[in-house]
Amino acid sequence: MNVEERIKTDKKLPIKSRTLIHLSLVEAMINEVFTHQLKPFGISLQQFNVLRILRGQKGKPANLSTLNERMVTKMSNTTRLVDKLIQKEYVDRVICKSNRRKVEISITPKGEEALNNIDKVMAEAEEQLLRDFTNNDLEKLNALLDKF
Repeated sequence: MNVEERIKTDKKLPIKSRTLIHLSLVEAMINEVFTHQLKPFGISLQQFNVLRILRGQKGKPANLSTLNERMVTKMSNTTRLVDKLIQKEYVDRVICKSNRRKVEISITPKGEEALNNIDKVMAEAEEQLLRDFTNNDLEKLNALLDKF
C-alpha cells in the first residue's frame, strides 16, 4: 500500500512531503509493534531505551545528562523514567555524598535479567518488521538515512 492510500488521499503528494509522511508512518508502525512487545514486561519503549543505555555502561553508572544524550527519543522526563525503573527494582540511583547534585544511576541484576528476556522478544519483532528486506536493502536504506 502506498502513502496516498494509507492516508486516504486522491491527490498525488509532492515527493518531499510523501517521503516525510512515509517516514512518520513507518516510525509510528515500529513504535506500535515495539510497544506491543514491551507491554507484557510492564515497561515503555523509553524505559527499555534507558535500560539498554545503562547496560551499555558496562557496570559504570550514568547520570541523567548521559541518559538524555543517548536516548533515541530526546525527552525532558528522564527523571520520571528512572523513578519508574527504580520502583520495578531495575535500576539503582545513588546520590553522591560529597556533591548532592551528582546522581549516579546503574542497572540492577534484576534489570539485567529483565532486559535479557526483553531482548529476545524485541529481536523477534525486528525480524518480523524487516522480513521483506535483504541485508543489501538494509545497507542501502541505512546509507540513505545517514544523510539525515
